[in-house]
Amino acid sequence: MFFLKEETKVITMHPSYFGPNMREFLIARLNEEEEGRCTGDHFVICVMDMVDIGEGRVVPSSGSAEYTIKYRAIIWKPFRGETVDAIVTSVKPTGIFTLAGPLSVFIARKNIPSDIKWEPNTVPPQYTDHADQVIEKGTSLRLKILGVKPDVAAINAIGTIKEDYLGALQGVYQDNEATIAAYAHASMTLASARDS
Repeated sequence: MFFLKEETKVITMHPSYFGPNMREFLIARLNEEEEGRCTGDHFVICVMDMVDIGEGRVVPSSGSAEYTIKYRAIIWKPFRGETVDAIVTSVKPTGIFTLAGPLSVFIARKNIPSDIKWEPNTVPPQYTDHADQVIEKGTSLRLKILGVKPDVAAINAIGTIKEDYLGALQGVYQDNEATIAAYAHASMTLASARDS
């Protein structure tokens, strides 16, 4: 679920950034460090505006200055029971791996309807009911989140497509490889931001 949340961030600026454009440097740095970040509790989607930029405090022995910035951001906090659309990144005999934006969701075999069977001999491997449901890499799925596992810098979830109106989305235009590449890039960006 999406929320508008007020958060606080302390940013350290090197003396080379001091000057008339300091505010713009602070805003650019805040956007760079916060947008796309996973706090372990939620994902920061977008910084909306600055509520307050505190006075800078000089850090002893370095000459840098610390600024406390209060800002409002749109965040996404996945909840149990929430229905989301996702892209399938891989299918295995044990289940389906998907990405719902930055959230990695695994759908175990027991959470897939019994009429949808694993077909390993097809190219690419897929789950299918031999009618209108085909789930393979790149397929758009609507799923329900069963559980969320927050971690220090990531959030993972398990999901189901075993209820009414869940499963492969029919008639949705998909540029599968480009979409998966975009989601993979977003995940790598989050991972690199989390590691730094």
